[in-house]
Amino acid sequence: MDESKRDRTMQPATMRTRILSIFGGSIGNLIEWYDFYVYNFFALYFAKAFFPNANPTAQLLNTFGIYAIGFLIRPVGGWLLGVYADRAGRRAALSLSVTLMCLGSLIIAVAPTFATAGVASPLILLAARLLQGISLGGEYGASATYLSEVAGAKNRGFYSSFQYVTLIGGQVLGSLTLLIMQQAFTGPELEAWGWRVPFFIGAACAMFGLYLRRGLIESAEFIKVSRGPRTNPFAELLKHPRAVLLVFGLTMGGTTAFYTYTTYMPTFLVNTVKLSRDQATQISFITLLIYAALQPVFGAISDIVGRRPVLMFFGIFGTIGTVPLLTWLSGTHDYMTALALSMAALVVVSGYTSINAVVKAELFPANVRALGVGFPYALAASIFGGTAPYIALSFKDAGVESGFYWYVTGLIFISLLVYGFMRDTRDHSLIVED
Repeated sequence: MDESKRDRTMQPATMRTRILSIFGGSIGNLIEWYDFYVYNFFALYFAKAFFPNANPTAQLLNTFGIYAIGFLIRPVGGWLLGVYADRAGRRAALSLSVTLMCLGSLIIAVAPTFATAGVASPLILLAARLLQGISLGGEYGASATYLSEVAGAKNRGFYSSFQYVTLIGGQVLGSLTLLIMQQAFTGPELEAWGWRVPFFIGAACAMFGLYLRRGLIESAEFIKVSRGPRTNPFAELLKHPRAVLLVFGLTMGGTTAFYTYTTYMPTFLVNTVKLSRDQATQISFITLLIYAALQPVFGAISDIVGRRPVLMFFGIFGTIGTVPLLTWLSGTHDYMTALALSMAALVVVSGYTSINAVVKAELFPANVRALGVGFPYALAASIFGGTAPYIALSFKDAGVESGFYWYVTGLIFISLLVYGFMRDTRDHSLIVED
């Protein structure tokens, strides 16, 4: 980085600078998550194109199996891009992650079907998801670190919550894309070729995201530590074992609940609740839109009362409410009841999603922050979050779907124990003031 840009970055951040930086980083984040989530929204339409099988549940198991593999590779991305973000800068890592996502989306958009390429078809789909998984593995740590560093201490919970506003916004856009396409095309058209359109859109948007991110200002705290000597990233991470375990523990319940009530919910509403695809998509769109708006509210509350009480809200109500809520939901066939229950679940999950990024960032010093946030988070998300749809479908296929409700409850309870014994990061933050 040239000296003029270095000096400009080192100046105290103004409110305008912070807002522009958060906007620029967040929009790129939204595009990345749209690219990743659109796979799930259109899985009902393209599953048999890659896995021809007479059993719809078996098709979805195969499709979501690749979805889970895309998550299992995320720790690799969390490590590689985390190290890159701590050495080359947050901006450089964010630009690289959106480039990888663009490539993955483009591959899916042009991938041949099983009828055309045989077994090579699902292998190509797998390769694309691995690229996207590596991208998101690094995206989370880099974006969580960047947004937390450019935000001032007084409103850090509020500003950093926009990571999940845009993350959820990616889901909302994916859901909206599906809603529009369901109205514009017939089911057979979507299954034949229409499912490719959103992936082309995602690849094009990712190019725009790259343009935005290349213009971001680097965080002042990274510039300060970048002038110091280079250190071994693994050795540095080992200096913070408690923080690493905290990130893993506080993530496992939250990420499982998040992917259960967002990513898996449209499939659950169709397969179990027996709503139509259109109804499930409508419920997903409405609830996610409200859910996104809740994130800054909970983030602002954490700036007032602390991070720990907000996490405890999620942990307590998630533990006692998951089994009753999912049981009630599985037994209804009423649209409005399903909408209300889905929304109630997301209100509770907001206690985790709104502040989890800033909590993790506040646990680590700047020289290892992106790696410390990204790697253990990606590990927990890959093991518990990415596998949630597959595990849910496996329980259903085995005829014991209620077992999945208890599985989610158990993981939330473990995270609740972590919340109960950890210090409030708002009052013990390692993020240095501007």
